Amino acid sequence: MTDQAHLKLPSLKGVVSPEEWKARVDLAACYRLFDLYGLSDLTANHISARVPGENAFLINPYGMLYDEITASSLIKVDESGEVLFTPDFGDLNYGINRAGYVIHSAIHAAREDVGCVAHTHTVAGMAVSSLAEGILPLNQTAMRFASAAYHGFEGIVLDEKEKESLLRDMGQESYLVLRNHGLLVATSTTAEAFNAMHRFEQVCRAQIASLSCGRETTMVPAEIVESTRRNYLPDTRRPFGLMEWPAMLRKLNRIDPSYAE
Repeated sequence: MTDQAHLKLPSLKGVVSPEEWKARVDLAACYRLFDLYGLSDLTANHISARVPGENAFLINPYGMLYDEITASSLIKVDESGEVLFTPDFGDLNYGINRAGYVIHSAIHAAREDVGCVAHTHTVAGMAVSSLAEGILPLNQTAMRFASAAYHGFEGIVLDEKEKESLLRDMGQESYLVLRNHGLLVATSTTAEAFNAMHRFEQVCRAQIASLSCGRETTMVPAEIVESTRRNYLPDTRRPFGLMEWPAMLRKLNRIDPSYAE
C-alpha cells in the first residue's frame, strides 16, 4: 500500500459538486490503474478529465507519481490555462506541466465529445511510434486501431502553435500515434480511456513481439480489417470500459482504496 503520509490532503468530497467528485474519483482510479498495468513514466505524462458542465478539466500535479494520485490531489484548470483550484502542497508547490497542458487543453477545447485524454510514453508505444508503418493490423485487437491518426514530431510540446497541427492531424479520431513520442487516446469517458490505452499498449507489444520473430507475418485482407474495425465502433457495440470499470474499481479497493480520498 502506498505511503502517502507526507501528501495527506484534505478531502474535497462535499466541497465540490457531486459530478466533479465522481470525475475526480474516476480519474484518480485511472491514474492508479495506468501505474498498475505498466503505463506510467515516473512523474511524466498525463490523463485529464473534463469537469461535467464546465469548460474546465482535471489533471495531475507535476511531481506526483501515478500511484500517489488521489481524487483530492488533482488540479482543476480551464481551457485557457488558468488554474481554478489547486491543493495546498506546502513546500512541494506542485503545479501543472506545460507540455502536458498544451496537448490536453487543445483537445478538450476543440472536441466537445471528448471527456478524457490520456497520453503515454511506454517502451512499446514509443517503439511503434518510430516505425514508418505505424500500427499494423496483425491481430484482431490491432484492427480496432486501424484508423488511428498520426502526428509528426515537432519537438517537446511547449509551443501553443502546435495545437493547430495536432488538432488537424487528429481530426475526429479517438486514437493518435505521436510520431517518435508515444500514444494518445481521447474518449468520451475515463473508463473508456483506460480500456483504450490498455488495448493500444497491448497492440504495440504484440506488434513488437511479432516483428521480433524474424518470420513472415500473415496479413489480413484490407476489407476484413475494415469490417473488423467497424465492429469496434460505438454504434455497433456497448461503450468500451462500461462493463469492466466497476470490476477495476473493486480491484483497486482491494489493493489500496486511498485513490478515492
